[in-house]
Amino acid sequence: MYSETSISRKVYTVSPTSYSMELLDITLREGEQRSGYTYTTEQKIAVAENLSELGIEYIQLGFPVADSQTKEVCADLDITAKTTGIARAIQKDIDAAADAGVDVIDLFAPTSDLQRSHILGVDREELLSRIDASLDYAHETGREVHFSAMDGFRTETGFLNEIISRVNADYVTIADTVGSQTPRMVEETLTDLATDLSQIGVHFHDDLGLATANALAASNYGVGKIDVSVAGVGERAGNTALEEFVIAQSREADFTALGVDEGQLIPALESILDILDEDIAPQKPILGKGVFEHESGLHTAAMLDTPATFEPFDPADFGGQRHLLFGPSTGTGAAKKLLERANLDPTDNRIELLLSELENQNKDLHLKEAVALAKDVR
Repeated sequence: MYSETSISRKVYTVSPTSYSMELLDITLREGEQRSGYTYTTEQKIAVAENLSELGIEYIQLGFPVADSQTKEVCADLDITAKTTGIARAIQKDIDAAADAGVDVIDLFAPTSDLQRSHILGVDREELLSRIDASLDYAHETGREVHFSAMDGFRTETGFLNEIISRVNADYVTIADTVGSQTPRMVEETLTDLATDLSQIGVHFHDDLGLATANALAASNYGVGKIDVSVAGVGERAGNTALEEFVIAQSREADFTALGVDEGQLIPALESILDILDEDIAPQKPILGKGVFEHESGLHTAAMLDTPATFEPFDPADFGGQRHLLFGPSTGTGAAKKLLERANLDPTDNRIELLLSELENQNKDLHLKEAVALAKDVR
């Protein structure tokens, strides 16, 4: 792990050691809301098992009233994590979630004036009445109950406070359903909430490329739950990326309360992406194939001595690996260090010969290959 004692740290609104935060993974539900994507029962079971092993507290399996898989998955799962299923604030959805066997029923309803009027066609009082009745009914199942305020971040603050103050739920999640928020807007909303934020969850979409930044802003204010997905997989532009949030959070503070096995983070999520047949771009932060590859002569020369010179964190801390590549772009500095690693005196002649050999290769060489090549230079 790199030592960075000279780097100043942000002052937190809430001390990271004063409360715990839980993660709810939405990969399976959000992933299937994309056009053309479906997962098999076997895929969902394998993913849920991997996420639970990693230390995720909640795993959202799906929308039970709209699919039969959730019940099949629940029947075959034996995991530590709690399973959740979403349900509209109506009785048949709640019945379907309970019948599926999920541990948590996550009710949702549109709360912004825009969505409430156009989706439900009811006034605020009728909406509150429906929410109250559905929550009471959900509690009768004996399960943990959450409530998600759909389009919550665009809901008038006074009304949002009224909803939060009266709902009987273990968590109230405020959703940025259309991905319109910025970190400053998130902070303003949370500042205006007259409630204990440890019982508030947040759900962000990445339409502006700010889902992870927004989640970090919310965590600084002490929210108790963050919705995340593997590689940000989700509807439209996706959601807060699990790996980005966990690693960024660990950079800001000693945030051990997340409960995630950080040392297995990257391989576990790579395994999940493989299970789901998900392709990601080589430049995808943290999980992309090219993220920890370095080829520039200046970069590789420096990193042979001190990897932190061109890395934000040591990938090994999260189960990842760096790859230093050598070829036509390799400079004299890197060639000298390769010869030293080969226990050879880096004379000008040897450096020139090694650079010539590297330029003649048909592919970039990894460090071990480049050192082996250097050993043959005489």
